[in-house]
Amino acid sequence: MTKTRNAAILYGSILVAGLAAPFVFPDYVTQIAMLWMMILFALTWDIVGGQMGYNSLGNIFFFGAGMYISAVVQISIFTDVRDYTAARGGEQLVLDYGDYFFSSAIGLAASAIGCVILAILIGRVMFGMRGPYFAIGTLGIALSARELFSTWDFVGGGTGIAMPVYPGMPDEMSLVVYIGYFGLAIATFLTVKWLYSTRFGLAINAIRDDEEKAEAMGIHTMRYKLIAWSVSAFFLGMAGAIFGARTGYVEPMEVAFPTVTFGIFMVVMSLLGGKGTLWGPVIGATVFHIIKEVTWTYLLGWQWVALGALIIVNVVFFQQGIMGWVQEKWPELFGISVETVPVDGEEEAA
Repeated sequence: MTKTRNAAILYGSILVAGLAAPFVFPDYVTQIAMLWMMILFALTWDIVGGQMGYNSLGNIFFFGAGMYISAVVQISIFTDVRDYTAARGGEQLVLDYGDYFFSSAIGLAASAIGCVILAILIGRVMFGMRGPYFAIGTLGIALSARELFSTWDFVGGGTGIAMPVYPGMPDEMSLVVYIGYFGLAIATFLTVKWLYSTRFGLAINAIRDDEEKAEAMGIHTMRYKLIAWSVSAFFLGMAGAIFGARTGYVEPMEVAFPTVTFGIFMVVMSLLGGKGTLWGPVIGATVFHIIKEVTWTYLLGWQWVALGALIIVNVVFFQQGIMGWVQEKWPELFGISVETVPVDGEEEAA
């Protein structure tokens, strides 16, 4: 009962804080919205990389693909996409509230469904590889997508594609984006929390521990691997759709497929918090985002050095992450009992 009550208090506090944040800190709405996006990044990467043991370096592909799918669907409702992109940024759709939110909802749904289909199609090939081969293969997909979209005239090529203009004020748009990312991050957390408590969680953990033995036990490993990647793609696609609406312009190099920034951040945040745990990615994303914002503000020019140092310290000296360290330090907080047994007249931890 106490554990349930504490969990309810924790979740309630997070919900209240999340809803109040844009009104208590109106000058930092964008930064806090990006925090929720970072939490979503870390949670979705950890499904495959932490819980299942398949370290992907290309999850950013679904983020960018969702962005482009949403943009094309939104624009196609009102005009021909090829004619629109032929203007090379010289044209933008100006919509009223009804048309904007209707097209955004359709684009959001299309981005989620489209990315799930891509995850299933690509996953059937990629999951034939394991270990570093899988990691390098997924990185290749992300890098190839950048080049493909840079030369695809239908979506504007390297020039990009302008998103429909939000009909309200910029502050109002920031609040809409915040609500979108907050709701999406909460939905992602609740989804993975539920999945990890089911047979799905046991199956992907078995794949991580020993895939050959998991297959010998009758677990359909390919099915679970595809489901895991599809769940990640589902939420990443919607995150990309919201990000495209926020930036107002979608181009492949820096916005849709930022492999060396968002693509790496996903991995670092999970490792920092403790991969393979429920709360590790959340804690890692929060700590990482705060450090990133501070260094970008006060150490401009040295921010990459600071983040690089953080990665080195994490990988070399702190491999278990924050959650792993806390569990080792205070196991009783997690219901882990440590018994002591006498050894040669002394007592040491069992």
